[in-house]
Amino acid sequence: MTDSTALYDIPGPRTRRRHRLYGVLTTAAIVALLGWILYLLFDTGQFTAAKWAPFEYKGIQELLLRGLGNTLKAFAYASVLSLVLGGILACGRLSDHAPVRWVATLLVEFFRAMPVLVMIFFIFVALKVQPLPALVAGLTLYNGSVLAEVFRAGVHSVDRGQREAAYALGLRKTQVMTYVLVPQAVRAMLPAIISQLVVALKDTSLGYLITYEEFLHAGKLIASNLDYDLPFIPVVMVISPIYIGLCMLLSWFATWVARRQRRNPKTEAVDIAPAEPGTLLPGDPTATGRM
Repeated sequence: MTDSTALYDIPGPRTRRRHRLYGVLTTAAIVALLGWILYLLFDTGQFTAAKWAPFEYKGIQELLLRGLGNTLKAFAYASVLSLVLGGILACGRLSDHAPVRWVATLLVEFFRAMPVLVMIFFIFVALKVQPLPALVAGLTLYNGSVLAEVFRAGVHSVDRGQREAAYALGLRKTQVMTYVLVPQAVRAMLPAIISQLVVALKDTSLGYLITYEEFLHAGKLIASNLDYDLPFIPVVMVISPIYIGLCMLLSWFATWVARRQRRNPKTEAVDIAPAEPGTLLPGDPTATGRM
């Protein structure tokens, strides 16, 4: 009996030793890279008290908090509107009416191909929209079109037999989508949805280009007013962990939602009692009193 799986052969002793060697070398390379970066930071004096003292001022702290609040506000608007727009465009792409399907396909392909920064600038400059609505509109159009494809692919990922069985029961297409396809497709779509929302969160930093006072814009203002060499490095060291933390928080939220779905009684498997010997079908001539 061979030790193998359906995907790959179980590695032997020599292969396992080689993999451990690769792991040790990779870890050593990463540690060396981090050590080299820390050496450069200490060598240029990035951890001196003079470069971190400005962050103790209340005005700078309030500026950062205000920028973070504006970033979260833009992300909240853009994420909700992107999900709504993505759902509408996905319904259009799944429509049985050809004109509706063609229009939805044209919109999705156009906004997916258009760079998000170009859309934000066009809305801000050409349409003379305020910074926050311009940023939210650009993020919504781009991320909504991408999410439309995610929703469509998720619905198509459900086994075809589920759709056919629902239609055989006499359900209309809206009922099939609402009660059969979408609930099953959510599990497949959730990782891609969260990944796209992370992209939307990071793209809120483009708001500083149209003078929207978001988190990156606040950091740029702080760095431009500091009077020592390389002032942007301490600012980046403050802002980057917060962005990373927000993205990790979204990933944790996705994991929490997935676990709740698995515990949901509506999605859990139902135990079916085994058939008993005495179970008889209606009209069975062997039933008692029918001999």
